[in-house]
Amino acid sequence: MSASEVDASTVCLFDVDGTLTAARQRVTPNMAEFLEELRTRVRVGVVGGSDLSKIKEQLGNDVIQKVDYVFAENGLVAYKNGQLLCVQSIQAHMGEELLQDFINFCLNYMAKIKLPKKRGTFIEFRNGMLNISPIGRSCTLEERNEFYELDQKEKIRDKFVSVLKEEFKGKGLSFSVGGQISFDVFPDGWDKRFCLRFVEKDNYSTIHFFGDKTKPGGNDYEIYSDPRTIGHEVSCPEETQQLCQQLFFS
Repeated sequence: MSASEVDASTVCLFDVDGTLTAARQRVTPNMAEFLEELRTRVRVGVVGGSDLSKIKEQLGNDVIQKVDYVFAENGLVAYKNGQLLCVQSIQAHMGEELLQDFINFCLNYMAKIKLPKKRGTFIEFRNGMLNISPIGRSCTLEERNEFYELDQKEKIRDKFVSVLKEEFKGKGLSFSVGGQISFDVFPDGWDKRFCLRFVEKDNYSTIHFFGDKTKPGGNDYEIYSDPRTIGHEVSCPEETQQLCQQLFFS
């Protein structure tokens, strides 16, 4: 199918972890090939909570050339056709005093959590958000899976978020649990819907979104349930591929 036959009125936006790849793993050759094939039918974008370097680790260093849009950190770092559109700054938005109060509170809270294992990088400072990980982002894949199983039972991250919501009520902060080991903190309105302001400028008649954390509190929930998108809940990359096959190739 030639470029002129691509349905330029439709765009598909994909979450990364659990949707295009297994959590924090590289995309399979099969999925990478499928995304290329999908671009012969519709416009394609990825919207991840992670920063660009992590998205590149998972989807390849050339990802900004391989898809039409790359929205890192929910679109707070936005690329279209390989060109940078914008970068937002959380420290400029929050101010140093609130930022430090928040970071200090989180470090103090995490110091009191007893886990089977703790590693390093408990707070990752990104352009447009903070990523908080009780186990620490430098854990191994095995340790990551162990924490995730424990978190499913004991709701460590959910409890942490509840405490933060109470402590910083009225400060204009939103919280989003995604992936396996962490949650994101960002100014109100800076969730994955942020990327839609760029997509809307291109006047698509249909915006599909595919994600796995689509329940309230999950980092795909807001964009999945937004009236501007057609939301699709998936549980794994294989299901994503299957669904796109049905929608765009049958």
